[in-house]
Amino acid sequence: MKAAVLYEPNTELVIENISIRKPVGREVLVKTVYAGLCHSDLHFIEGLYPHPVPLVPGHEAAGVVEAVGPDVTYVKPGDHVITCLAVFCGTCETCLSGKPAICSNPEVRPEMGSSTELSWEKKPHLNKFLNLSSFAEQMLVHENALAKIRKDMPLDRAALIGCGVLTGFGAVVNTAQLQPGESVAVIGCGGVGMAAVNGAWISGAGQIIAIDTNPDKRQLASKLGATVVIDPSDGDIVAQVLELAPDGVHHAIECLGLKSTAEQAFRMTARGGGATIVGMVPYGLNIEVDGLSLLYERRLQGSFMGGGSFRTDMPRLIELYLQNRLKLDEWISERISLEEINRGFAAMKAGTGMRSVIEFR
Repeated sequence: MKAAVLYEPNTELVIENISIRKPVGREVLVKTVYAGLCHSDLHFIEGLYPHPVPLVPGHEAAGVVEAVGPDVTYVKPGDHVITCLAVFCGTCETCLSGKPAICSNPEVRPEMGSSTELSWEKKPHLNKFLNLSSFAEQMLVHENALAKIRKDMPLDRAALIGCGVLTGFGAVVNTAQLQPGESVAVIGCGGVGMAAVNGAWISGAGQIIAIDTNPDKRQLASKLGATVVIDPSDGDIVAQVLELAPDGVHHAIECLGLKSTAEQAFRMTARGGGATIVGMVPYGLNIEVDGLSLLYERRLQGSFMGGGSFRTDMPRLIELYLQNRLKLDEWISERISLEEINRGFAAMKAGTGMRSVIEFR
């Protein structure tokens, strides 16, 4: 099968022919139909997060089950599925405490390194990415890395739910636990931030402030529920937010992964409010906050893959889309082939468009 391979950080991906073995145990072989290009992939491609190479990146995808291992009970060939990197075991303390997204059981979530699933004639060994490696025509994954979905859901939109939508929407609903009428500011309106804006609107937020430098993204955020948009080039975003919400916002959702914007998110929150950091802050970088502010019960917290349970959250998000409440049609700016993947990431780095998705034929 064809796959995009990263040989070294800060180099272009190379399309190679590789092999994938048959499923065993609880493994599922999935034909990749669509895979989204996510900013998290770019962080690894640029070396901001370490990972053994060569590897096949990609983690936001939807497809069709082709074959299953003998111990699989959840899906069967022909089922439509969304993949998720938050594979869970269902038996550890975090899973049983209602937090399967942060399951750390090595039996289902092995350490990064050489895999037995992917192979080629070259050396060194080929590495799998986040248990998925979706920039390939097929994926071999644990059955607990899949959510089975209804077949009338378009798979290109379903792929977006695999990371960006689940992460942004869940950060608002599950992690921040926004209540109807509360105010929220979203910093960075890429895919994750746009899902946070739309999620806040669906959840009945009062004031929804969308912050982004790109005028097209600010315009789209307004269509998806933002009541006010802010351009950071007009001045300090904290000051601009406090002009709109003098006591601060109940929730600030940071979707860029920058030290500066993470600290700004905390500073714009009200007493008793919270800043939820969704963006991937570069490895080893510390975030500083005013310790006195913590006395007033202001919170600084992270959110991983929406902070919920993707097996239940993903089908619910699909229902919201089919009811025309969750807006996904506006997300996809371009459908590209696997061979055009480097052009897709170049567009992402340039800040053009919303989401490119790879269409496998």
